[in-house]
Amino acid sequence: MSQSVRFSCALITGASAGIGEEFALQLAPRVDKLVLVARREPLLQQLAARLRAGHPELEVMVYAADLTEASEREDLVENLILRRSLPDLLVNNAGLGDYGEFVTADWAKLNAMLGLNIEALTHLTHALVPAMIRCGRGAIINVSSLASLMPMPDFAVYAATKAYVSSFSEALRIELKDHGIPVLAVCPGPVKTEFGDVARRHGETRPIPGYRCFFMPKERVVAEALTALVQNRARVYPGLRTAAAALVLAALPLVVIRLAMGFRPRKG
Repeated sequence: MSQSVRFSCALITGASAGIGEEFALQLAPRVDKLVLVARREPLLQQLAARLRAGHPELEVMVYAADLTEASEREDLVENLILRRSLPDLLVNNAGLGDYGEFVTADWAKLNAMLGLNIEALTHLTHALVPAMIRCGRGAIINVSSLASLMPMPDFAVYAATKAYVSSFSEALRIELKDHGIPVLAVCPGPVKTEFGDVARRHGETRPIPGYRCFFMPKERVVAEALTALVQNRARVYPGLRTAAAALVLAALPLVVIRLAMGFRPRKG
């Protein structure tokens, strides 16, 4: 990412680990203030201490919140207003997965996934974009997935939520073009984070089929995402294998994808 591109304040959701943590580390030299949001405050505080040690001039704000709850999202926005910390870069990274057949899924987990992957992302964007427009600057990064390009048995709801994220990002990008606010959808394949462990159901230890073929380090995912933002691209698929898979999927008729997914190893 070009050192000349700076933001006054970046807000990162799901910042306590994985891709969100890496966004914080790579953005630290390029922002004046970071707002780190996640449920696990101890991990956020540890990350904040690392960032302050490495970048003494950086202001770091930690906000522990369960973004599946509308009231906590509203409290977050009110707090940002009170502390004059409305972001000009919003990184909607927080997300949740569930691996297994839809009919055997726990509804509470599915509901939380819908609330986090779709509702929270949309709500925070709706709450924070008006300030970007008033200031005449800003940018949005929405973390989607390669899964957004296909219906995925065993990841049915997760893939559908990411299809929403990609579609929403494309439409919002068009709406905000005249305001000079770019919107980027980042669509990685599997990344070496705790996501896979959280997505597995209780007692399941087997690896998720196909994951190892597309594993990508989070450092590269974030680096390519920030480069794509500088280049004002609408979407990025980090890594050569992921980008090649995206090209193939985009070219295939849905009937072919449907047939291929029917032969995919299934999880009960």
